[in-house]
Parts: sequence; C-alpha cells; structure tokens
Amino acid sequence: MPRYEFRCRSCGSQFELNRPMAQSGAPATCPQGHEDTVKLLSTVAVGGVSSAPAAAPAGGGGGCCGGGCCG
Repeated sequence: MPRYEFRCRSCGSQFELNRPMAQSGAPATCPQGHEDTVKLLSTVAVGGVSSAPAAAPAGGGGGCCGGGCCG
C-alpha cells in the first residue's frame, strides 16, 4: 500500500499515512486532530544494483545516445 506524506497547516507537523491509491486525494487529519492539511510531493528512493552498461557497437554508431545526438 502506498505511503503518502502530509503537513498540517495549523501546527506544522509532518506525518505519513498508508492508504490505497484510490484514496490518495482524500482529506487527512493530523495526529493532533487538525483537519487543515496538505499532501506533500515526495521523492522516491529506489535501491538496487545496476549492471555495467552494454558496450557500444563497433564504429561508435547506434541508438541516440550511442550515436552522440544527446548533448
């Protein structure tokens, strides 16, 4: 279940709620009982191990980034 972060406009506390995506826009009450809250935009950290990038084809051509068109 997704976790959403909120901030209370009355007392300034930040808190998190687990709720279904279908209820992501529903109002939230802060732990102190205030109802004037706003949902915060959160960054998502994804952990893991990446593998080495694939070698470029002979001649340096290939896809957009392999062909040098990204800049």
